[in-house]
Amino acid sequence: MSDTKMTMTQKILAHAAGLEKVTPGQLIMAKLDLVMGNDITSPVAMNAFEKAGCQSVFDKDKIALIMDHFVPNKDIKAAQQAKQCREFAQRFDITNFYDVGKMGIEHALIPEAGLCAPGECIIGADSHTCTYGAVGAFSTGVGSTDMCYGMTTGKLWFKVPSALKIELKGRLPKWSAAKDIILHLIGMIGVDGALYRSLEFCGDGVATLSMEDRLCICNMAIEAGAKNGIFPVDDICRKYIAERTDRKYTEFSADEDAAYDKHIIIELDKIKPTVSFPHLPSNTKTFDEIGDIKIDQCVIGSCTNGRIEDMRAAAEILSGRQVAEGVRCIVIPATQKVYLQMINEGITQALVNAGCVVSTPTCGPCLGGYMGILAENERCVSTTNRNFVGRMGHTKSEVYLASPYVAAASAVTGRLSCPQDII
Repeated sequence: MSDTKMTMTQKILAHAAGLEKVTPGQLIMAKLDLVMGNDITSPVAMNAFEKAGCQSVFDKDKIALIMDHFVPNKDIKAAQQAKQCREFAQRFDITNFYDVGKMGIEHALIPEAGLCAPGECIIGADSHTCTYGAVGAFSTGVGSTDMCYGMTTGKLWFKVPSALKIELKGRLPKWSAAKDIILHLIGMIGVDGALYRSLEFCGDGVATLSMEDRLCICNMAIEAGAKNGIFPVDDICRKYIAERTDRKYTEFSADEDAAYDKHIIIELDKIKPTVSFPHLPSNTKTFDEIGDIKIDQCVIGSCTNGRIEDMRAAAEILSGRQVAEGVRCIVIPATQKVYLQMINEGITQALVNAGCVVSTPTCGPCLGGYMGILAENERCVSTTNRNFVGRMGHTKSEVYLASPYVAAASAVTGRLSCPQDII
């Protein structure tokens, strides 16, 4: 055996490549456990598939096609793209095809459906595929042509990333959330601070975070430029997986003396509600730095913060209160299961009574698609993951990224607000 010490990500990639060891910068060909695409990116991969003359997929059970961006279809082009995906899924008998009535936002649905597990190597034609590192998998976003190659061969080339060690200590205070942790980190290191590196989380603070917290944090690893984000596999993770799949998986853990480019310690008890101001996720401020910012819209949902814990957080603030006059509050549960839980727990009724609108699961407004496009000079507080120029509509609109607590509090006051301001 080699004396080379590896990080968690490096061990997964070595295993997927059938190698005893890998080193940062090494090019490898790795076997894939899942290839995922959505209604926007999959048609591009399918066009490449046809152009290359491909006749089959490598494994119909290891491809997931999720109609989530513009479904139910918002226009003719969206309808054509979804139709192309449906026909491809039928042609190749794709097991994991999720359409209207069954679909959800891909990065919430994949873990919920048990399609990702520890030690697996996963690609998706969407940059936020890094979400599944929460379950101890290597998962990363790729281009549509890479998706085509993956669907056909079940393999893909990777350059092995180096890593940043992110040690979490302590426990979050009330009204601070996992979203605040990742915004704090991105604000600290910048949008390219982890460029083509793995963000590897560890420390005693991990045990205080739910799986939904970890999914939120890994989701935004790409916003620091990371190749992937990943959490260690512990009892919380094992229980989550056991409730969703019975297939065998392999756990990996970093060697104690693995090499990291940087070691960052985050003391969770010092994390404050944090907001990313326009037009970069790294432009973060806490409320002692924020003045009076009037808003026009709030969006609570997305692949970052559309899970049931996020809906409960929003309801905790909004129940018994009213959305401010002149403010639109759009709530988007990430999956059908989350939607049903909201109904069963009385969350939907509480939010509608507060003046919110509750949407079908969709990516919708996050990428300026539909269900909440911004006009010129409008401002939105959103639990989504990007606030680039024109991300949610007009190029002169503004998006402020925040947790469900902050978004809900802002909806009530009509201004960018800390939860403590109204509780």
